[in-house]
Amino acid sequence: MRVGIDARLVYYSQAGIGQYILHLAEALARIDTDTEYVLLQSRKDDTTILEQPNFRRVSLWTPSHHRLERYSLNVELMRLGLDLLHSPDFIPPHRPSCKSVITVHDLAFLLYPHFLTKESARYYGHIDDAVRWTDHIIAVSESTKRDTVDHLGVPEDKITVVHEAANPIFRPVSREEAWQQVRNRHGIEDRFILFVSTIEPRKNVPTLMRALWQLVECYKEDVHLVVAGGKGWLYEDAFAVVDELQLDSRVHFVGRVSSEDLLYLYNAAQLLAHPAFYEGFGLPPLEAMACGLPVIASNVASLPEVVGDAGLLIDPHDVDELTVGMWRVLTDEELRREMIDKGLRQAARFSWDRAAAETLEIYRQVAGQ
Repeated sequence: MRVGIDARLVYYSQAGIGQYILHLAEALARIDTDTEYVLLQSRKDDTTILEQPNFRRVSLWTPSHHRLERYSLNVELMRLGLDLLHSPDFIPPHRPSCKSVITVHDLAFLLYPHFLTKESARYYGHIDDAVRWTDHIIAVSESTKRDTVDHLGVPEDKITVVHEAANPIFRPVSREEAWQQVRNRHGIEDRFILFVSTIEPRKNVPTLMRALWQLVECYKEDVHLVVAGGKGWLYEDAFAVVDELQLDSRVHFVGRVSSEDLLYLYNAAQLLAHPAFYEGFGLPPLEAMACGLPVIASNVASLPEVVGDAGLLIDPHDVDELTVGMWRVLTDEELRREMIDKGLRQAARFSWDRAAAETLEIYRQVAGQ
């Protein structure tokens, strides 16, 4: 069986779906030496994702998310003799010449279209054709599967849920070591709440800023906020609220950081706040729990599925509820210990090797192997 995995997006972004591609490929290499894998990378990418005997790289000219991608990519793939193509970034070529599997991470572009740029809306607007022509769909959560059935009319038996997992690098380390690294790398000396994600409207950063202001002004908590994530689209509102509330001295934008850097931020923080309006899965809460960090997350979409009973779940529209939740975690040591213990157990339920094994079984069934 010769399986192509579209990894072009990794050149443009190693957040979110880029991480999914990298970890899935690495786990497939650990568990499967029989399948021939073809990693489809951008010709601009001078790295090779994996160097294993049954993995080879092929450079493609067609850019990821190009307006003609669905047609020009098919021409490039015809020469590869693939039995199956896995498109982890939603949209496969138009009627690919081999069997096809796609991964649907979320349907935010359908449920919250006002959160998208026109270019993003154009690309993801192909989702109707994609789910119709592909042979099988992987959904990263039960929530995403429900959304795909309800909003796109896909039969349930065409979708299999395969949960993502945290990068194995994320684990508890000593707070002393973590604080030393955070001081050296970012110059942060004060206790802080952590937010990890690309800054874009559905991540609900302005609500978090307003809750931080209440925490400081009304609850008299001397605490800062560290925002670890790059600028996505329509990010200006988040920065405007910082100016409006005069939080410049308490909010630290450290940009997108490496996994190693993030490991220390998770271990030094007081809690992770993740008040997103919608998530198809939600890796930051899972990564935080794997590090022993208490999590406050929204009570919507996939987040209750990922967090379970280990975190505090709040209404993402309610600033007061988020404020009170953060205050409780900051001041109640018994609650903190309980959340840490439950979080470590919850995170251990998710594994990339398990995800790879379940994905491989889908490949075999679709390809008829």
